Amino acid sequence: MRGVLKAWLLRRLDALLTEEQRRLPPEELSRLRVVVGAAALNFLMAFSNMVGPEAPTHGTLFRAAGVLFSACYLGALVLVRRGAPVRRPALLVCVTLTLGLIFSTHLIGTAAAAASAASMLIPALVVYLLGTRLGLLFTGVMVLNVLVLHPLVRTGGALFFDNDHDRMLSLFAVISLLGGWVLSWLYSTARLEAHAALRESEGKLISLIENTDDLVCSLDAQGRILTANQAVRRLFREPPGPEPVRGEALFRLLLPESSDVGRQKLAQALGGQRVGFEVSVAAEGRRQIWDISLNPVLGAGARPVGVTLFGRDITERKEAELRLGEMHRSLMDASRQAGKAEVATGILHNVGNTLNSVNVSVDLVAERVRNLRLAGLARASAMLRENASHLATFLTTDPRGQHFPAYLRALNEQLFQDQAALMVETEALRERVDHIRAVVNMQQQHARSAQMLEQVPVPQLIDDALRLHGVSFERLGIQVRTEYAVVPTVLVDRHKLLQILLNLLSNARYALVESGREPKQLTLRVELTPEQRLRIAVADNGVGIPAEHLPHLFTQGFTTRKGGHGFGLHMSALTAQDLNGSLSCTSAGRNQGATFTIEFPLVAPRARA
Repeated sequence: MRGVLKAWLLRRLDALLTEEQRRLPPEELSRLRVVVGAAALNFLMAFSNMVGPEAPTHGTLFRAAGVLFSACYLGALVLVRRGAPVRRPALLVCVTLTLGLIFSTHLIGTAAAAASAASMLIPALVVYLLGTRLGLLFTGVMVLNVLVLHPLVRTGGALFFDNDHDRMLSLFAVISLLGGWVLSWLYSTARLEAHAALRESEGKLISLIENTDDLVCSLDAQGRILTANQAVRRLFREPPGPEPVRGEALFRLLLPESSDVGRQKLAQALGGQRVGFEVSVAAEGRRQIWDISLNPVLGAGARPVGVTLFGRDITERKEAELRLGEMHRSLMDASRQAGKAEVATGILHNVGNTLNSVNVSVDLVAERVRNLRLAGLARASAMLRENASHLATFLTTDPRGQHFPAYLRALNEQLFQDQAALMVETEALRERVDHIRAVVNMQQQHARSAQMLEQVPVPQLIDDALRLHGVSFERLGIQVRTEYAVVPTVLVDRHKLLQILLNLLSNARYALVESGREPKQLTLRVELTPEQRLRIAVADNGVGIPAEHLPHLFTQGFTTRKGGHGFGLHMSALTAQDLNGSLSCTSAGRNQGATFTIEFPLVAPRARA
């Protein structure tokens, strides 16, 4: 009930103010409402006394005073309506009220009238509207009226009343007037000090808000601007446009092409949610991206009555993220090319060494063919053609013919030996060609889409990876040991797992060569963990890894090897994560070797899905 009455009274008082005056700060608006209320109330009282039934009994002077006082109160209302500073109508109301009370005490003529409680209103009203000094002045006038003027008029020249009752009433009125001024002064002083501290804090807050580059403004329940800092005003001035003013719809200015989005976000904030979103605006000759957050402002009963808006320019961050994304894609391409080069290098090693053996076999076959005794066979055939008419005589009496059967037996044995040697070299040549074809076919088998999932026997895949490095391992004297537990096939991306294995084997080769230790040992283990995950371990006794390098081992760009690119292990770790697995490393320190461990589930995540 009290809230309804207060709202009704404030609406009536605000009806006498202009629209601009209703938007004044709360303190000035309250003082203006008091001036308007006091002027309107006293105007009604003066006008009613002037035209009321008791007016004729007081004579013409009373009616003239009523007209004058009514005109003064009405003039105060006119000054307020015309937008005059609040001090001018307040001074007119206080002077008129003081003179009206003094006039009334003299008109009534009793000591009780001079000590009327209505006079207590003067100190409180004047101190509130005009300050303590003018309040003391008006209080002094009222004290002078009670102690001097009223007794002087009523007693015909005496300074004090001639009876104790009237003197006591006058003394009581003086004490009440002075006490009212003192209490009003104390309250006004405390209020001014509190307001000064509040203004100081407010000034610091405004300075902080104004000097930030972030957008800060407050909106009412309809999304209209209540306050806005310099960054908001600067944003709307670029490109040149109207500066936002109080009462304008912010999202209509900020998002002209999608104001519905702004209204939707505002509705969510007024529903009690903290809303965040990004907007793109044209400012300073370029597109800017702002991160906007809306926070509800709670009023009575924890009910949202408005929102505060904070915005931060994230254009540079977005551009940096874009550049980082491009760099990441470039590194992915570089890593993919490096992986391809790694595989191609292994193939070329195997094919190149096999081709050396092929060349040796071809040379041997060519030499055997050149050394075949075909010339002796041709001479023997010519000799038979020459003696064809007397072949029996030639074979029995001619010394050459007598040796002819033995020569044919020797020639036959030699040709059979040459044929056997050529068959051996031809078989070796075929095996080497088959090996080259197997290496190429194996690479074609692994060069599949990165999204292909298939059932992979992991030990066989490791053997394929070892075969690609086999020639270099043999040439460098690296002893390879495999420890394969009985494990089921796994549904996984063959290409990605092979890339990890090839990179780990290549790193192990460099570590073993750099250490110079003999023997160079490389161990590969395959086993199942208690959690039914597949574990592949690649262990070497090479240079090892210092403890301070282990936390950075899989960081992009980190490498301790001369000529290393620093993203092989990083990309391998990312690839292991893509397989819903992990890649880790343990090492006891320098020259203590290292063990890299891959773990992943038996079924890939996409396959389970």
